[in-house]
Amino acid sequence: MALYWCTEALPLAVTALLPIVLFPFLGVLPSNKVCPQYFLDTNFLFLSGLIMASAIEEWNLHRRIALRVLMLVGVQPARLILGMMLTTSFLSMWLSNTASTAMMLPIANAILKSLFGEKDTSKDLNRENEENQASLQQNKLYTVPTEMQFLASTEDKDLREEKEVASDVISDFKKEEEYKTNIWKGFLISIPYAASIGGTATLTGTAPNLILLGQLKSYFPECDVVNFGSWFMFAFPLMLIFLLMGWLWISILYGGINLRGWRIKKSNIRVDAEARAREVIKEDYQKLGPTKFAEQAIFFFFCMFAIMLFSRDPKFIPGWASLFAPGFITDAVTGITIVIILFFFPSQKPSFRWWFDLKAPNTETQPLLTWRKAQETVPWNIILLLGGGFAMAKGCEESGLSVWIGGRLHPLEGVPPPVAVILITVVIAMFTEFASNTATIIIFLPVLAELAIRLKVNPLYLMIPGTVGCSYAFMLPVSTPPNSIAFSSGHLMVKDMARTGLLMNLMGVLLLSLAMNTWAKSIFQLGTFPAWANIHAENATSLMTAVENVTLSALNKI
Repeated sequence: MALYWCTEALPLAVTALLPIVLFPFLGVLPSNKVCPQYFLDTNFLFLSGLIMASAIEEWNLHRRIALRVLMLVGVQPARLILGMMLTTSFLSMWLSNTASTAMMLPIANAILKSLFGEKDTSKDLNRENEENQASLQQNKLYTVPTEMQFLASTEDKDLREEKEVASDVISDFKKEEEYKTNIWKGFLISIPYAASIGGTATLTGTAPNLILLGQLKSYFPECDVVNFGSWFMFAFPLMLIFLLMGWLWISILYGGINLRGWRIKKSNIRVDAEARAREVIKEDYQKLGPTKFAEQAIFFFFCMFAIMLFSRDPKFIPGWASLFAPGFITDAVTGITIVIILFFFPSQKPSFRWWFDLKAPNTETQPLLTWRKAQETVPWNIILLLGGGFAMAKGCEESGLSVWIGGRLHPLEGVPPPVAVILITVVIAMFTEFASNTATIIIFLPVLAELAIRLKVNPLYLMIPGTVGCSYAFMLPVSTPPNSIAFSSGHLMVKDMARTGLLMNLMGVLLLSLAMNTWAKSIFQLGTFPAWANIHAENATSLMTAVENVTLSALNKI
């Protein structure tokens, strides 16, 4: 399955169905234990997030939020890049990374065209300047009449001055073109990076986060410290810090922030271009028209969705789930409760006069989201992909494969845990450059769980960095779909992504290590080896003993 996911020999969702066929035939797990893994409550939590994102896209609420943020941050290139990154990361917390990138890139292109004009016109302008320069050089070679030789010195001086002026103009033009190209690249590369960073902030933001939650429930059923609220408290500050550092790096690298020339007065051309960009953003916002009732309703339910998930069981205070029987209310129950309302809540402001007007037409009211729309826009294959990951994890656990792998990790037992976190994040961040994030985390999580037990540290201390590190794929166009979408615009080269992404990966590894050794320790109680991990360790030891006994008895028979 790992090989098929990395090479995409079969569609990812089809590969995810292989455990249903292979595990029963090979005697690993019976069908009645494999199939339920495809519809755990974690899958329904992710499904609720996908349906909420579909409703937001249906009524263009995400576009209104994006344009409003861009109007607030300003139109200077560095501010616009910051606005793009903030908006994309916020949308990516709730929408998929791919959808957030696909929505923001057309907005970025419209702003760039208003700032600099069409990107392809630079070649025509270069050609025109080359022709002008050739004309000047040709003019210098004109023969001078004999009777006019006394004016030769004056004419030569004029021609030299004209040539110097022309060379200055061409030099300025080249600098302006270079500035324009760099800003264009900075805009385009910042959007997929912000989408990848933003997806880490919530459990529903990206598939690896939910795979971690599902595998924790499979390996450590007693573990209840990871939920929507506790993850948000850990990952949201990390996202903000990383986003700010990434913005500074991209702005400095691509000229949005000029450390040497920040006092230089802007040219009139740039002032006019920024004014045009401001008008484009304002015009696009006005095209959306006044805020509709449906947008207001979606925004209300979106806020309720986030607040209820966060406050269900935030750990530092009792959540509203404490009002019900313990263990009955999960994040999946909360998410599905909110999205069900979307299918019957009216998209137009209801009129109470209908009840008292006997002649009023009995017309059907359109809800905020129809099932047909949900069928078309929700990527259902992701649900199967998650299920395949959970089935694989269950097979690794039941067969003793994860225990066997853990037994081969003796060389890592002497590594200090903080160093292990950095090594794990580096390895996974490099691996995910060439494989999908989902496949990477499914492959590595069982190994990390067993390694943590060998090191006698909290399993979350290794599993969380591995999960977040899967999203830090910045160096190659094939690393993630957002990178591919930005690269397909034709304005980026592989070396641009590799040069920018290398430091982004390094910053991500260091910031993640910082977070795990500071505020994450208090949120997830990482300083101790928990009882729920100890129970798993005892079960693993007994399982390993049983496997060894079966092997020895088989050898004795031979």
